[in-house]
Amino acid sequence: MPLEGWDHLELWVGNAKQAAYFYEQAFGFRRAAYAGPETGVRDRASYVLEQGEIRLVVTSGLRRDSPICEFACLHGDGVKDISLRVPDATNAYREAVQRGARGTAEPHWLEDEFGKVELASIATYGDVVHTFVNRAGYEGAYLPGYVAHESTNGSDPGVGLLHVDHVVGNVELGRMEHWVEFYERVFGMTEMIHFSDEDISTEYSALMSKVLTDGEGKIKFPINEPAEGKRKSQIEEYLEFNHGPGSQHVAMASSNIVDTVDALKARGVLFLATPDAYYEDVGDRVGEIDESWDDLRRLRILADRDDDGYLLQIFTKTAQDRPTLFFEVIERHGARGFGDGNFKALFEAIEREQALRGNL
Repeated sequence: MPLEGWDHLELWVGNAKQAAYFYEQAFGFRRAAYAGPETGVRDRASYVLEQGEIRLVVTSGLRRDSPICEFACLHGDGVKDISLRVPDATNAYREAVQRGARGTAEPHWLEDEFGKVELASIATYGDVVHTFVNRAGYEGAYLPGYVAHESTNGSDPGVGLLHVDHVVGNVELGRMEHWVEFYERVFGMTEMIHFSDEDISTEYSALMSKVLTDGEGKIKFPINEPAEGKRKSQIEEYLEFNHGPGSQHVAMASSNIVDTVDALKARGVLFLATPDAYYEDVGDRVGEIDESWDDLRRLRILADRDDDGYLLQIFTKTAQDRPTLFFEVIERHGARGFGDGNFKALFEAIEREQALRGNL
């Protein structure tokens, strides 16, 4: 099944107007389009936010019986739709269903004066869906039914976020292999990396993860499940507060992570803290890099190296009060991995947050 790349990520949230303002002001996104009562949409309000090649859509329901409101009540603010751009949405949908996927929206066209867009959706883990989007014949701001919207942050150039690198899913114990097989069968993806509970563990908890990718490496889906440990793992905490499987975090790429993280911190974005001890030997482990180790230590950015190069990464605290969705900023210098040399430091940082919440 040909996948041309990420199209958009739609978050269903409790208050889309406030969420849009947060992602604009804190993460430097620019508002591009809007749909709601003022545009003839009666049951929801949606704001389209863009930075680089990243497109976020934040949507909230307007009535108590709205499935969007039910989603936000059950899961909190979270990723509902991981949309993928394809050359033919009908063909992608038919192939997916024939391979065992469950359809949630059959192929259909939306049309206005700017052209037309073809859409179709299938279910994946939890309440998350994948929408196939063919927008080759459309020149509007986002989709028919949306109007171009002026951003609230004026001429703000953003913080240097370029594109989505990967989207991580958390599933229940014993279900990782099921969803790995799903992506292999339905999308023709291949397993890129496998991390066991020995690879990803601390004194208290552990998890297992497998990474699926399409043939060209544009789309990457790590799938996590909890492993047995002395205490509750971060995956178990997520599953408890999300009330089931869902998207744990979205990784966004930068070409200058130092400048990006400096800008995000200045805007009030909170990141997980890495202890000073991490930086005592990371230089020996990773080797020569282009960036200053003093900058990485100052900003608490992690570094790792694999056979293809090195990467730099940092993780935000959760984007809302529930300990569920968070974000990653990543800069790759050839490395194809996911920072497995940083897992222990990262998980210990998450466990410190869990302990503060009383959930470790």
